[in-house]
Amino acid sequence: MRTVAQLVKRTRALGQRLLTPGNTLSQRVIHAGFWAFALRIVDRLFGLARTVILARLLAPEDFGLFGIALLALSMLETFSETGFNAAIIQKKGDVKPYLDTAWTVQVIRGCLLALLLLVIAPYVAMFFGEPGATSLVRALALVTVLRGLVNTGVLYFRKELEFHKEFLYMFSGTLVDMAVAIPAALILRNAWALIFGLVAGQFVRVVVSYFVHPYRPRLKLERSKVTELYTYGRWIFGAKVAAFLALYGDDIFVGRVLGAAALGFYQLAFRFSNMTATEVTHVTSEVTFPAYAKLQNDISKLKEAFLRALEAIMAITLPLAVGIVMLGPSFVHLFLGAKWIPMIPALQILAISGLIRSIVATGGALFRGAGKPEMDFWMNLARVGVMAILIYPLTTSLGITGTAITALLGIVSTLPIWWYAVSRITKCHTRELLTSFSPALLGSGIMVLIVWFFMFLLKPATHVHWIVLVIIATTSYFICQLVLWSYSRRGFFRIFKFIWEVF
Repeated sequence: MRTVAQLVKRTRALGQRLLTPGNTLSQRVIHAGFWAFALRIVDRLFGLARTVILARLLAPEDFGLFGIALLALSMLETFSETGFNAAIIQKKGDVKPYLDTAWTVQVIRGCLLALLLLVIAPYVAMFFGEPGATSLVRALALVTVLRGLVNTGVLYFRKELEFHKEFLYMFSGTLVDMAVAIPAALILRNAWALIFGLVAGQFVRVVVSYFVHPYRPRLKLERSKVTELYTYGRWIFGAKVAAFLALYGDDIFVGRVLGAAALGFYQLAFRFSNMTATEVTHVTSEVTFPAYAKLQNDISKLKEAFLRALEAIMAITLPLAVGIVMLGPSFVHLFLGAKWIPMIPALQILAISGLIRSIVATGGALFRGAGKPEMDFWMNLARVGVMAILIYPLTTSLGITGTAITALLGIVSTLPIWWYAVSRITKCHTRELLTSFSPALLGSGIMVLIVWFFMFLLKPATHVHWIVLVIIATTSYFICQLVLWSYSRRGFFRIFKFIWEVF
């Protein structure tokens, strides 16, 4: 009874600490991680529901037209990236004197991008051979203006690991986007429903940003501060440009060569295949970046933090990627409908690509936090080079499946650079890095065997069968990890041990 009472007491204490940040860096990181994962999980669950519903209501061409408009927006935002936000988060000491300058540059940038979108819209539509994209691209000019008006005070949420406030700020936009897009799709039955949802969500985020943080930015431009922020931010800009070409170069090529319908298939395949694995890494990077920045002068603690983060990411992303490869085809058949079947091979290949991206992305937060953002740039540059060589022959011969293979080979090319840079910064040995992978590899291998057996028995032909297989996969992986933990004190449950020790 005493043991049970102690367990209850400890659990309550853990719950309270998850809801309120602690004093130590470890406690703040876990608190931030809880809210960051909560935001991402809720955001992606809503996003998944939204995408499934809209995929039923809209055609692949509608997603393709919306994708073309987003490509234009993403290209301009990337090639005008200042890197100021990352510079402020990484900077030590009081950053308040820099916020007004950063906000002023942000507003000017948003207005200039809006003007550019209005001007280049017909040329973008001409490039892709889709005249209907012109008005969609112009409509997104409003999004750039709204993003420029966001309160720069919200940067404190990430810098100080206050992700419970970030949760409110970001999720408000997600909820409104869904609330607007679905009714609009029921009425309009075209790509404008997606545009209306995006604009409405961004408008709400602007408003909420001024409610959740008391800072009130004003127009003020100091040349010395611009120069100082740019010195760090230029590498962020370079990495963003290279990342854009790596992430969206295949989309641009598919839209230009294969058309809007093929682009719709490819982008939806990418969204579903990367919705889990890479999203986990994205959340972890948001939390670990400021933590690494605080630990950059203590190599031993930096190494320990990175290895634990890597093991945690692998424990989650590997089984998710394997699950998508195995159960993705039946998901498309049952939940999206027959019109989306052509995207299945690309979905499976991109799931493997997403897994490798999740591993490589762990280095991004480490490099930025340790003051080495240029390493991210070189990784993305290598990726772009490989894709530039392979994308034409593979896409023209194999369609979007060939494009997916190109994306996979591109991300594989970054692994040697990632391995070298991580080892050099953290002083990790190869054996230590490989040890971080082993629990997830063992658990996922056993999960595959069990799920294959039940797939042979059930042959998922209904939604219920598919859900049962997901439950079997999840249960078998957790049991395997529990056994591994019992014998070696490693694996998935080490994450919970770490949280328990911290609190």
